Amino acid sequence: MSARVRQIRNSEWLLAGVLVLAFLPALIALIGVWTSVDYYSHGFLVPLVAYWAAARSRTRFAISESRDRRALIAAIAVVLLYATGLATGSVSLQGLALVAAVASCALYLGGSRGLRVLAFPLAFLVFMLPLPPDWLTPLIVELQLMVSAAAVEMLGWFGSAVVRSGNVIQLPAGDTLFVAEACSGITSLVTLTPLAIVLAYFTEKTLARRLTLVLAVVPAAMLGNLLRVIVTVLAAERYGAEAATGNWLHESAGMLTFALACLALIGLGVLMRRLPPARA
Repeated sequence: MSARVRQIRNSEWLLAGVLVLAFLPALIALIGVWTSVDYYSHGFLVPLVAYWAAARSRTRFAISESRDRRALIAAIAVVLLYATGLATGSVSLQGLALVAAVASCALYLGGSRGLRVLAFPLAFLVFMLPLPPDWLTPLIVELQLMVSAAAVEMLGWFGSAVVRSGNVIQLPAGDTLFVAEACSGITSLVTLTPLAIVLAYFTEKTLARRLTLVLAVVPAAMLGNLLRVIVTVLAAERYGAEAATGNWLHESAGMLTFALACLALIGLGVLMRRLPPARA
C-alpha cells in the first residue's frame, strides 16, 4: 500500500542533481529562445505557473514507499528523445525531453496516482516549448494573409481605395505597407493561449465553458491585430506611410493590442462566471 514518506532519499536527491546538470543545455537553449523571440517571452512564466499549480495539489500528492518501475522505461525514452534533440539541434525536442523527464520523476515518486494529480502542471509546461519552425512559419504566413485580406475588405467599407498583393497593402498615393509578422496576431495567439487555459482550468468546471474561454483566444488575438492594421493604414493615408509607421506609437501598438486582447479574455471569463452555474 502506498504511504507518504517524510523525505526523498538521498540517492534520489543526487539523481535530481544529475538530471539538472544533464538538461542544462536544454534550459540554456530554451532561455535563448525566450529572450530572442517576442511570442515566446512568456516561457519564463510558464514554469512558475506550473510550480504554483503543483503546489496547490501538494496535499494530494503522496510519495510512495515502493517506487514505480515503469518510470525507468520512460527514462529510457527520455534519453533517446533528448539525444535526438541534441543531435539535430532541435530546441523543441530538447524541451520536450525535459518535460518528459519531470513527468517520469513524478511517476517514479508517486506512481500513476501521483502522475494524475500533477497532470495539469506537467501538461502546462509544454507551453514553454517553441514550436518547430516548419510548423509555425506556414501558420504565420496564413495569418498575415488573413489579416491583410480582412483589413483591405473592411477599409473598402470606409471608402478607402487600397489594394492588396499578398500581405502588401498599396495606398492610393503609391506608398506600400507590409503586414509584418508582428501584425499577424501570432504573438497574441501564442501568448494568450496559456493564459486562457489557466483561467479556464481554475475558474470554470465544465468542459464546454472551458473550451469557450480557450477558443475565444482566436478572435481576441485576430481582432486586435486587425484593428492595428486598419488604424495604421488610415494613418498612412492621411500622414504618409513613414510618419504612420516610424513613431513610438506604432512600435508600442503591439503591446496595446495584446493588452486589449487580455482584457477581452478576462472580461469574457468574468461574464461567464456571472452566468448560472452549469453542472460539472
